[in-house]
Amino acid sequence: MKATPKLFGGMAALCLMAIAEPVAAQDGPVCGLATGEPATGTPVKVGGIYGNAPPGDFSGGTDAAAAYFACVNDNGGINGRPIEYIAENDQWNPELASQVANRLVIDEGIVALVGNGSVVEMAVNAQLYSDQGVMAMASGCAISECYESSNIVSTNQGPLPSGIGALKFAIEELGTEHVACIGFNIPNNGGWACDWMNRYMQENGLRGTSILMDPTSVDLNATYLQALAAGADTILLMLPAGPAIGLLGVAEEQDGREMFTWVSPTPLYDPGVTEVLGEYWDGHIYVNIELNQFDSGGADNRNWIAVMNAYGQEGDRRDTFSQSGYISARFFVDALLELDPETISRASVTEAIRGIVGAESDLLCGPYYVGEADRHMPNHEGRMVVYRNGAFELVRDCYDIDSAYLDPILEQERQLGLRD
Repeated sequence: MKATPKLFGGMAALCLMAIAEPVAAQDGPVCGLATGEPATGTPVKVGGIYGNAPPGDFSGGTDAAAAYFACVNDNGGINGRPIEYIAENDQWNPELASQVANRLVIDEGIVALVGNGSVVEMAVNAQLYSDQGVMAMASGCAISECYESSNIVSTNQGPLPSGIGALKFAIEELGTEHVACIGFNIPNNGGWACDWMNRYMQENGLRGTSILMDPTSVDLNATYLQALAAGADTILLMLPAGPAIGLLGVAEEQDGREMFTWVSPTPLYDPGVTEVLGEYWDGHIYVNIELNQFDSGGADNRNWIAVMNAYGQEGDRRDTFSQSGYISARFFVDALLELDPETISRASVTEAIRGIVGAESDLLCGPYYVGEADRHMPNHEGRMVVYRNGAFELVRDCYDIDSAYLDPILEQERQLGLRD
C-alpha cells in the first residue's frame, strides 16, 4: 500500500484513498488487440513521471497507465511487442524531476511518456522533451507549461478551464458577482489560473480578487479572513483537495457557509472528499469535473474499472487522474497499433501521437486530438456536480467555457476539422 502523504503542517491530513468499484464493471477488461495471448517480442519502452509527496499524490495517472499497459501485454501487446513501462516519482523536487526525465529520455531511450502527473516536472522538462523529439501524453497537469508546450498534451483540463467552468456556472446559476480566487502563490499555477479567472470576471462586467498563499507557510484562517474583508460573494477553491478541505473546515468552524457561494475546479471531486464534508456542506459545494462521473455507465468508464480491478495494484488511486491515465494510455496504444511493430522508434511514435485527431471516449465531452502545435488543450469542456446527500450529483452536463485563452486552441481545432 502506498502511503498517502500529509498535506501541510498544522492541518489534519485528508485521506484520499482508493475507492471501491463505483459502478458494475464489465465481465473483464478489453485492451489493445484483445487476443488473450501475451506479447513476447522485443519490449517498447515507455516512461511516466508522477509526483507523490506534499502537497499531494498525483500517481493516479501512472497507476492507471501501468494497469492498462499490463492488460495490453496480456492481449498481444503492440502487434506482438510488450510495453515496458517505467514510472518515476519526482517527489515534487525540480532537481529530481530533471534527473528522472533525463534517465528515461536519454539513458532508457523511451519512445514516449504516458500518464505524467506533476506540478513540477512539466515546467522543468518541457524543453528537454522538445529538444529530444519525445511526446508526453500527460494525465495530471496543473501548470501553464503543460498546456503551452509543443511536446506535452494532457487528457485532464487543469485549473484554468475547470476553474472558469465553475465560474461560468456560478454566474449563470448562483448569482455570483464578485469571486475570490484562492490559490497558491506559484506563478505558473495559482497566479496563472487566478489571473485568467479575474479576466473572465472582468469580461463579464463582474469582479475578481486573487488571494494567493505561500505554499510553504499556509495560514488558512488568515486566508478566510482576507476573503471576508474583500467583500466577495463567492469563493473559488483553486487548490488541491487537502488544503481546500482545510479551508472549508475553517469556514465551518466560523459558521461561514452562508457567507459565500462555494465553487471549485476538479480537485474537490475526489473519492475521499465526500467522507469528510459531512451534512454541514450538503447542497453548498459545487465542483466542475474534467472527465465523467466515477459512477457513469459508459464503455470507457466501465473498462477503466475493469482494468483497475484486474491489473491495478493495492493502493492505486481511482480518481480523475486515474481515469485520465487510462484514457491517455488507450489513445496511445491505439495510435501505436497502426505502426509497423518492427520499425517503432521515437520518431515514428511522435508522429503517430501527433496524428491523433478526433479520438472519442465517454470519459470526455469532446474529441481528443494532438496535432502539431506550440500548445495543446484538447479537453476544455466539463460538467458540474453538487455535493448532496453524501455524494456528488450532476447538475449540468457537458458545456464549454468562453475565454480568450482558448482562441489559439479553437483555431487549431478548426484547422484539424473538428470545429466549424
